[in-house]
Amino acid sequence: MHTVYLRLNAICPVCYSLERHRLIWLFLNQETDLFSSTKKKMLHIAPEDCLVNKLAECHSIDYLTADLNNSAMVKMDLTDIQYSDNSFDVIYCSHVLEHIPDDAKAMSELSRVLKSDGWAILQVPILREQTYEDLSITDPQEREKLFGQSDHVRVYGRDYKNRLEKAGFQVSVIPYVEKFDPSTRKKFGFDIEKDDIYFCKVQ
Repeated sequence: MHTVYLRLNAICPVCYSLERHRLIWLFLNQETDLFSSTKKKMLHIAPEDCLVNKLAECHSIDYLTADLNNSAMVKMDLTDIQYSDNSFDVIYCSHVLEHIPDDAKAMSELSRVLKSDGWAILQVPILREQTYEDLSITDPQEREKLFGQSDHVRVYGRDYKNRLEKAGFQVSVIPYVEKFDPSTRKKFGFDIEKDDIYFCKVQ
């Protein structure tokens, strides 16, 4: 069972972003070419409201949102993506793979539709050293106890990088929070933020 931490200042009272959303927004702006003058086709999986408007209004992004169940521009099953190889310059998928039983297939599909010179950010909660999953567990209460949420099918460990690499990605694990000094971390609510950024390119 994983430990649950009290996260002070987690939710912004204005845009309702969580720490991970603010961290990614800073990373996209400061560390990537997403907002350069060269237009990029971006796939945003399970789009978060706090990020959608900011990304959709950017003229340098050909923006597509996708989700299996919720409101998005297209309905998409990540284990069977109905787009051709090399379709997207950028893919952003955060806290989705832990919901998918066949995450290896989903990772492989994301690798397939990413352009050879593109990049993806594929985030999951990392809560232990080794990933733990048991697909025979279907009881919501037991899943919440073991995986942290009733609709999660696994809890990822630091071997997540290896799983991405097996799917065809070249992965850089970036401890981006460490870039900020203590006062900036406190300003953005990063005080207990532990998420590294999994920046992926096609092998």
